[in-house]
Amino acid sequence: MNAYLIKGARPLGGDPVDILLKDGRIAAIGDSLAATGAEVVEAAGLIALPGLVDLHTHLREPGREDAETVETGSRAAALGGFTAVHAMANTDPVADTAGVVEQVWRLGQEAGLVDVVPVGAVTVGLKGERLAELGAMADSAARVRVFSDDGHCVADPALMRRALEYVKAFDGVVAQHAEEPRLTVGAQMHEGDRSASLGLTGWPAAAEEAIIARDVLLAEHVGARLHVCHVSTAGSVEILRWAKSRGVQVTAEVTPHHLLLTDACAESYDPVFKVNPPLRTDADVEALRAGLADGTIDVVGTDHAPHAVEDKESEWAQARPGMLGLEQALSVVIETMVEPGRLDWAGVADRMSVRPAAIGRLADHGRPLAPGEPANLVLVDATARASVDPAALASRSRNSPYAGRELPGRVVATFLRGVPTVLDGKAQK
Repeated sequence: MNAYLIKGARPLGGDPVDILLKDGRIAAIGDSLAATGAEVVEAAGLIALPGLVDLHTHLREPGREDAETVETGSRAAALGGFTAVHAMANTDPVADTAGVVEQVWRLGQEAGLVDVVPVGAVTVGLKGERLAELGAMADSAARVRVFSDDGHCVADPALMRRALEYVKAFDGVVAQHAEEPRLTVGAQMHEGDRSASLGLTGWPAAAEEAIIARDVLLAEHVGARLHVCHVSTAGSVEILRWAKSRGVQVTAEVTPHHLLLTDACAESYDPVFKVNPPLRTDADVEALRAGLADGTIDVVGTDHAPHAVEDKESEWAQARPGMLGLEQALSVVIETMVEPGRLDWAGVADRMSVRPAAIGRLADHGRPLAPGEPANLVLVDATARASVDPAALASRSRNSPYAGRELPGRVVATFLRGVPTVLDGKAQK
C-alpha cells in the first residue's frame, strides 16, 4: 500500500482535515478527500504533528546489544512518535571513525522504523586527548553533522576550540556534555540539602554552568555552532539566555525527566533515578520549563539511556546513570508543558521536530504538514491516559523512571515517508 487517507486529523491542534499520503509525500490536505485504493486511517480527534526528531538517543549497538540494539531502540522511537533519532557515539567500539558511523547508519536503514542518524565522537575513544576523524565522518555515507563525547565532557578548552573550528568547514555542530569533571568526582546526585541528608556525594550546579559559560564564549570567538546537551539547572538557562542575547550560535536541549522529576526521587535510593546530570530541585525544574517555553532551550532531547538489569539493579553508588525516554517523551511534554498552557501544539512541533531537525541538518524532517512535503508525521490521542508498564516497552531494557506513573497522551500512528511504522498504537515491524 503506497497511499493512506487520514480522515479527520487536527494538524497542530487546529481544525479537522483529511490528509492524503502518497508515494512518500503529503499529496493533499482538505475536507472530505477521496482517494481510490488508499487505505483509510480514521483519525477523528487526533492531533497531527510532524514526525518527532530526537537529538540525543543511546542505541548501544555496537557493543552493548544486551541493553539495546538499533532495531529495538528504533521500535521504541517509532512508538514514541519519532521519525528520526540521533544515535550517540559512546558505543563499543566508539563511533569515532567513518567505518563505525556507517555501520550504525546501515543498521538503522535495515531496521527501517526511523531514520537513524549517527553522532560522531569529538575525540578518539571519548578520551578527550585528540580529535577524532571529524572530516571523514562528515564525508561518509552517514553524513555526520553532530559530534559529541556525550557521557564525557570535552574538558580541555583548547581541544574544544579546535573542534568548534573544525566543524565549521562542513556546517557541523559540537554537542557538549557540560560537566567540569574535577567538580564531580564521586558525585552521586544533585548537591544540596538532600544530598547532605542522604549521605550521597553531591554534584554542584556550577559543574554544568562553568562549562556552558566557557563554551558559549569559545563558540562566539570562533563563530561556530554549539549545542548543549541535557541542560539541568536554572543557572544554565540564564547563561544560555545571555549568550543568545549576544547572538552566539548556541542551542540547547532539556530531557523529559528533567522537566518532570526532582532530586526528591533520590530519597527512595532506587537506582532507576540515578542519571547524569542528576535530577535537580523544584526551582531548577521550574526554570527549565520556563526556558523551554520561551525558546531559550530549543529542543526536548530524550537522552534515552537503556541499561541491562545488572547495571541498574544494584546499590545506588554502583548503578550506571541513565533512564529510558523515547516512548514517554511526548507524554511528559504534554503533562509538563501542554496541559499547563506553556506550549501549544505548534510549540510542541517546534521543540520536538522543527528545531531538532534544523540543528541536525535533516532536510526531510521537521517540515510543515503541507502538500508536497515528506510524509513524516505522527497522530496523537491527547485525551488518553495510561500507567507506564516497563515490561510492555519496546526497549530491551526496563529502567524507566515513570514505572507505575499515569501519563497523558498516546501515539496512535507514526508514518515514515508515508509508510506506517506504528498503526493503532502498535509497531508494524
